Amino acid sequence: MSRWHSCNILQSAPDANRLWQFDAKSGALHREAGSAAGQPLPARHVAKSWKSLYQPRLNVAWLPPENVFLRVIELPKSSLGETLSMVELQLEKLSPLPVAQIVWTLQLLPQSAAENLQTVIVVVVERKVVEEFLGKLEAQGYLADRLEVPMLDQLAAAPAGEGAWIYPTLLNGQPAALVAWWFGGALRNLSYVLLASDGDRAKSLQAQLTQLVWAGELEGWLTAPPAWHLVADSATAVEWEAFLRDGPGGPVQVLKPSSPEELAASTARRATADSPGAVLLPAEYTTLYHQQFVDRLWLRGLMAAGVLYAIGVVIYFCATTLLGFQTGKVEQRVAAISGSYTNALQLQARYAVLKQRQDLKFAALDCWKLVADYLPVGISLQRFSFGDGHRLSLAGTVTTDQITSLTSDFYDGLRKAQLNGQPMFNSTGGDELSYHSSGNQVNWSFSLELRRTEEAAP
Repeated sequence: MSRWHSCNILQSAPDANRLWQFDAKSGALHREAGSAAGQPLPARHVAKSWKSLYQPRLNVAWLPPENVFLRVIELPKSSLGETLSMVELQLEKLSPLPVAQIVWTLQLLPQSAAENLQTVIVVVVERKVVEEFLGKLEAQGYLADRLEVPMLDQLAAAPAGEGAWIYPTLLNGQPAALVAWWFGGALRNLSYVLLASDGDRAKSLQAQLTQLVWAGELEGWLTAPPAWHLVADSATAVEWEAFLRDGPGGPVQVLKPSSPEELAASTARRATADSPGAVLLPAEYTTLYHQQFVDRLWLRGLMAAGVLYAIGVVIYFCATTLLGFQTGKVEQRVAAISGSYTNALQLQARYAVLKQRQDLKFAALDCWKLVADYLPVGISLQRFSFGDGHRLSLAGTVTTDQITSLTSDFYDGLRKAQLNGQPMFNSTGGDELSYHSSGNQVNWSFSLELRRTEEAAP
């Protein structure tokens, strides 16, 4: 399964750019867009962002045909790695430029008739041309992950059949055609022919095709007159068919070419499925684009963090200002009612003091009433003291024959006395009854601990 989520195919032409976006898994066309030559492409379709981390996008660009050199060779059957090594050993012979100045890749075709051979199309492009082309794409906001040649997909789409297959195109604005020679069940040669801009155009075309026929006969793969197949749209086919009939002669079969959308879909399938060992995109550009992508993500992340921080600071200051405003209003209200509040506290304190004094006064009167009720006849009360708001102190004299009455009736009764169903005094507080004789009289004294006034109150 492809690791790509989507695939963009860009056709860059002198007058306009066309962009197709395909689903990498189903191959369905998502959208088609375009832009004028030299104008930026839609960033939302070609730029990579955080979304590309989990939905990776492959950007593919078609190289112009005039910048591509194609060569067909036959090699022994082997693995892809061994095939790459064999092609690399022959690059000095295959390339029209020094090896140090080119980038190259290859495309494997179905096996030729010989069981031990395989047909390989070697694609060679000058490095300088690739760098200039990538610079133009960068100016339009398109960072290519791969460079492809659409003619490879046009060749793969051709129906089976032997002969010369002619694909009209434009090379630097001049009419030309790619000629594919299929003989013996295999592709034998790829070459371009140019259509002269003036003079006898049919004769010029005949001369070029005759030279290619002679070359095939000399190499041994052309053993019979070729059948001519013209792959072109109706408007182009009318012109080229006339030249072919007047030139090499013989019947010409006209076939409909694959549309640009079909070629783009084929390129997308091949690019997302293949992992060739040699690619047309220089390795340093792959590294550079990846580093730019990582740096862009970091910068956007930092910018997002900065924006969130700024928003947080703004929210903080807004909240602080609002709370300060609310605090000021509360302080104003406090200042407005502070006098009334202080007066209320003073009145509350005065009320508490007066209430306590009233409670103590009534407690003293209650104590006096209980003493009067429990004091037996004949016992003299000389001192009645109610101090500290909770202690009742009593003292007096009694004759010796009434000591028992003093103890049981007065002292014990008063200690256990109740008011409104509640004990008046604490059973454990106060001083015990004490007395001493002085002649025929006995002096006595004791004190009782009054229960809390609020507890004794009804």
